[in-house]
This record gives sequence, structure tokens and C-alpha cells, in this order.
Amino acid sequence: MPSNDNQLAFSLEILRLLAEQPRSRNELGDLLTEFLESRNQSSGDILQKLTRAIAKLRTCGFEISSAPNRPYQLIESNFPIILSSQQKEALSLGIYLLSRLGFSAQAERIARLVHFSEVELSTELKVDFNPPVDYSSEKISEIIEELQQRIEKQCRFSICYTSSKGDERLWDLDRSELRLHNGVLYLFSVVPNLPSLQDKIRADLDKNYLFQISRIKNVNAASNTRWFYDFSKITIRYRLIGPLANYKPRRKHEQVIERNLEKRFVVIETTEDYLFWFRQRILQYGANAQILEPEWLVKDIVNEIQVAYTNYAHQF
Repeated sequence: MPSNDNQLAFSLEILRLLAEQPRSRNELGDLLTEFLESRNQSSGDILQKLTRAIAKLRTCGFEISSAPNRPYQLIESNFPIILSSQQKEALSLGIYLLSRLGFSAQAERIARLVHFSEVELSTELKVDFNPPVDYSSEKISEIIEELQQRIEKQCRFSICYTSSKGDERLWDLDRSELRLHNGVLYLFSVVPNLPSLQDKIRADLDKNYLFQISRIKNVNAASNTRWFYDFSKITIRYRLIGPLANYKPRRKHEQVIERNLEKRFVVIETTEDYLFWFRQRILQYGANAQILEPEWLVKDIVNEIQVAYTNYAHQF
């Protein structure tokens, strides 16, 4: 590659290939051979050219890992990025939110990528997220990565989980996904063999189970058994009144069934797969919310409100 332009194009192609995924030395050699030949350039001694180019990229600040019998991996890029003031402002906000959500390492990587100063990272927005751990810590990051791999494979697997009481237990899991709720990261899974004394509808809902990521001790290897279950769901109707009569659904599983602005109410139908979160949302609306159906859920909420009233009644 006699010209500087060709050398630059060759180096950029290496970065492009490594940005897609880690690649072995031989795989890179084959892909780069095709690249050079498509440009009518010599592909002789391709592996030596690759070695020299990788060394130059490292001196330019690109962190590329390699080891015997292991692929090349682009760990951190130092490619210059030119941003407008609006783009900088948007990235600054994203970095701040990531750090407040407990993903400090990811936030730092983005900040280094665009070379933000502390002044440029300042924001007028304040958030109130209180994650139980830093999800960027080495152990938690490893747990999250392993869970992502199991979810991608879509086969049953098990985890060792520590309860809030400190008890460790092995859980066999079917369909699973990661969910971020109120600033806390959870593994949401179907536990197929979970016993329940409830009727079938509630028993199926009870199989939808939450695990705090920070309490997962380890993730075991995936089995060869494909996921069989879907997350059980239930349709709920509820009414909002008074100051909440203008409520417009923001969640994709909610829709307005009826709205009467004169009488100041709106009826919402929602499909839920985890009742605890729904109950939290309804109870925070206080006297401005009323569940209409199913009847058994109405009774559950009534009982809960009565217990709460009893807890306060003795103070007066």
C-alpha cells in the first residue's frame, strides 16, 4: 500500500470490522484480503500488514486487545468526533442520566469518547434515581452480560439468588428479560415450577417473577431446552377522576375506553404482566383512582386499603 490514503483506508477498514465484533487474526486477514482486492491493491503479506496497522492504531489511542488464541477486540475507540452544540447538550444529558441510573462506567466511556469537560457535563436537570448498586462494577457487569447471553439464546437456565432475608436459592427460569423500573434493574422471568394456592389466572401471574440484579449471585449455563412459556397477562379496567380525568395513556399497553370531561372521569383498559407494579401505580393516585375489573383484583385492593386504614386509625 504505497500511498498514505491507502494506508488510512486500510486502517479504517480494520476499525470498522472490529467495531462490528471481535475477530480472529485469520478472519481479519481474509476480510482485509477481500477489501484490498476489491480496490485492486496487493494483498500479499496481509497478516504482517495487519500487525503493523494494529500497532499504529494503538499508538493513536485505540485500545485493541489481543492474545494468543484469542480474537482482536476493540475495547475503546479514540476516533475524533465533531459535534454541534445541540448534539453535545444531548450527549451530556445522556451521560448524566446513565451515571445517575448506576451505569457510571458506561457514562465515563461516552464522556471520554467525546472528550467532555466537567463544565460541559453540567446539566440543569436533576433526577431522583437511587439504584441499589453501581451496575458498572465488575461483578454486576459480568452478571448482566451473562444474562444477556442467556436471553439471546432463549433456552432455560438457572440462577443462584439471595433473598432480602439473606437466603440463597437456585431458581430455574424460562422466558426472561431485563427491565429497568423506577431506577432499579431487574431480571423478569417466568418461573414454571413455582407453586401457588391461587386460582389459575392468579397462579399463572404469580409465575412472572422479579429478581433484583444486585442480588443474583451467579448465572448458570443455558440448557438445551427452548423457552416454552410466555409472560402471563391480565386485562384490567380502571377509572381516573377529578384532576386525573385528562390523563392520556403513555404506556403502549394502555388505551382509553371512555372519557367524559363534563363528569370528570376517564376509563382506561390496560394489559399487565406484573400486578405489584400496577398496584403501586394505582395506590399512588389515591382517591382519584378506582379499579373496575376484574372483581377479584377490586377485592384485593379494597382489603389492602382497609388494612392501611386500620394501621392509621389507632393514631386518632
